[in-house]
Amino acid sequence: MIKTIERGWAGHFICANRCRFRRNTLIDAGETKIVVSTVGLMESLNGDSFEKIGSGRYYETMAFHTNKEDTRYHDIDVEKQISFESEWAINEIDADDKANEMHDNVVREIVDEIKNGNRYE
Repeated sequence: MIKTIERGWAGHFICANRCRFRRNTLIDAGETKIVVSTVGLMESLNGDSFEKIGSGRYYETMAFHTNKEDTRYHDIDVEKQISFESEWAINEIDADDKANEMHDNVVREIVDEIKNGNRYE
């Protein structure tokens, strides 16, 4: 059985506290636990505009295995990033709907891969 759990904090990105958009989904497949994190729409330091969070993007999605020693929150292990085929970046401001769709697509892709036993073990 695979559970997906929406959580209320950013899963990655050192400046996530400045991001208006933050999603964090834990995929719990027993021994395999993966976090899909999407952040974006980062406010500038003076709060009057938005800054890109990386080269050419205002939103990004990343996925990581969890830290095996974190048995309470199952937060990410930054050294265990996971690659995926789905879109991961958006280069436009005010694209929250697209960012939600991007995040959901990554979650779906990883869950499908786990179900098919193809990777992430």
